[in-house]
Amino acid sequence: MIFNRFYKDIGVDLGTANSLVYVKGRGIIINEPSLAAINNKTSQVLAIGEEAKKMVGRTPSHITVIRPLLNGVISDFEMTQEILRNFFKKANQNNLFSYFRAVVGVPTNLTEVERKSVEDAVVSAGAAKSFIIEEPLAAALGARLPIDEPTANMIVDIGGGTTDIAIISMAGTVTAKSLKVAGDKLTDDIIKFVRDEFKLAIGEPSAEELKIVIGSAIPVEEKLELAIRGRDMATGLPREVVVKGAHVRVAITKSLRQIIDAVKESIEIAPPELVGDILKHGIYLCGGGSLLRGIDDLISKEISVKTSIVDDPLTCVARGTGIAAENIDGYSNIFATALRPANLNV
Repeated sequence: MIFNRFYKDIGVDLGTANSLVYVKGRGIIINEPSLAAINNKTSQVLAIGEEAKKMVGRTPSHITVIRPLLNGVISDFEMTQEILRNFFKKANQNNLFSYFRAVVGVPTNLTEVERKSVEDAVVSAGAAKSFIIEEPLAAALGARLPIDEPTANMIVDIGGGTTDIAIISMAGTVTAKSLKVAGDKLTDDIIKFVRDEFKLAIGEPSAEELKIVIGSAIPVEEKLELAIRGRDMATGLPREVVVKGAHVRVAITKSLRQIIDAVKESIEIAPPELVGDILKHGIYLCGGGSLLRGIDDLISKEISVKTSIVDDPLTCVARGTGIAAENIDGYSNIFATALRPANLNV
């Protein structure tokens, strides 16, 4: 088609924590937090993405930094639309025409209404048409797993708001489970632990730093510790404490246990032949949560199945939506429809 050169289809990983945009022929060109800063007095959008993240926990009362997606679901339609419009504008700077189709990754447990709101937000933000793909399927595609073959591909996508677990065979989801325990929950666990253990109030950015710098799922040989500053709960004055890796591990143990139990449940209801395939091929981890030290070893030990982290796990879903966007007609069979796999929502 002669007009194909004038527009680029795009892939969108619309995440609770970060949103990524893949442009056909160019790859991932946007990877920014799903945040917007609003002036409550004028309703003006002051910043989006990275600029808004710098303001978290540091704004005056008339400015609010909001995350319009909660557990992978749109909680603020207008702000989601605003963020998408901003990202699409950045992605489309050099094009003469603004016609493009978008392939969007969503969690597996969304209702039809929630999926429709995602589609509407994408179209309202400027896309001519939107196609929905479930995130585990997009992740498997991005990890270059043989999803078309009659064999099990088990993927665990630990994102910001949700952990999506799926067993995929023949380009379809056989069993799927989505739970609202992921990176954000681990951060909340750390905030609560520091408050209870050290009587120190810290914000989300500080807890996130603890999780990334010294967090681990299993005991590690190296001595990990980090000095963190916050507000003393007793005096209300600033105070600094040194948090050890073992403290963070204790804080997040319960949430990690929920993820492992969900992986077990997904395997338990899978057809026996596919369970045999999982033992042979292993479990694949992706998403930001898979970067937690030792989480692959913990799952491998608990499930007794080889567990590995895919290459570049943070961009795996975005790469998958991008691969689908490169050939929308060819991948039309994997886009989400009203048919649902066996679902185990938590």
